[in-house]
Amino acid sequence: MVRLTPEQKQFYKDNGYILIKNPFTEEELTRLCNEYENLFQRKNQDKTESSWVGSDDNFRENNGPYTVKGIHNLQMHHAEFGKVLYHEELLDALEDIMETKNIALHHTKAHYKPPERGASYPMHQDYHYFPYKNDSMVAAFINLDDSSPENGGLFVYPGSHKLGPLDDVGGRETKHFHYVDQSKFPIEKATPVIAQRGDVVVFSYLLVHGSTPNLSTKPRRMLLIQYADAHDEPVAGEKAQPGRGLVLRGVNMNRDATVANRHVE
Repeated sequence: MVRLTPEQKQFYKDNGYILIKNPFTEEELTRLCNEYENLFQRKNQDKTESSWVGSDDNFRENNGPYTVKGIHNLQMHHAEFGKVLYHEELLDALEDIMETKNIALHHTKAHYKPPERGASYPMHQDYHYFPYKNDSMVAAFINLDDSSPENGGLFVYPGSHKLGPLDDVGGRETKHFHYVDQSKFPIEKATPVIAQRGDVVVFSYLLVHGSTPNLSTKPRRMLLIQYADAHDEPVAGEKAQPGRGLVLRGVNMNRDATVANRHVE
């Protein structure tokens, strides 16, 4: 079991994120890494489903632009990614962080930062991609490699989740990406989250976060799972992700009522 101490719970409330030391066995991590590599090899024969190209004029001579490759809804590609959704130790920690026994899936994704030209991500809040009524959503950032500022690791603004939704500068400037005012939240003043292989960073979707370029000689690999309280609901207009609303622990009483009402004459 991975249960949080009172001090860890308070740290999350104060800062909006927490680092959970490796809750996985070596066998579990090896299987995840193997299927991750296999998936990106299959997808890269054509194109990955999405990519971010760095917006800060980052180019490496003869290597093209900095980039991050992304694949969503991993559980639709291989059963190994479905298994991790029900990982008991991780769900134990999420219960304490989210303060609910009723945990539902929002979506999964993988980001692959290639060596020496993995793009940075501008500081942003996940809120702007999929706002929820009660702001219960959190992300579990699973590190498949050691993570640091040198290889494009995560940076956060501790306590920024308490500011609520911030101005969506990216929503005005681009069609597909959201980010906050970079002059108010420069990555140079953010806090790096140093993590080892298998460590999981859980953070609120209101936390301002981003990442640096991967300038190392090795790729930086991650899996991300986003969860919400099963009784929370999207605000409006969000395109449904495959598996969204799947109850991973506990019960969804709202879904029971919805299903029952469909059969009332």
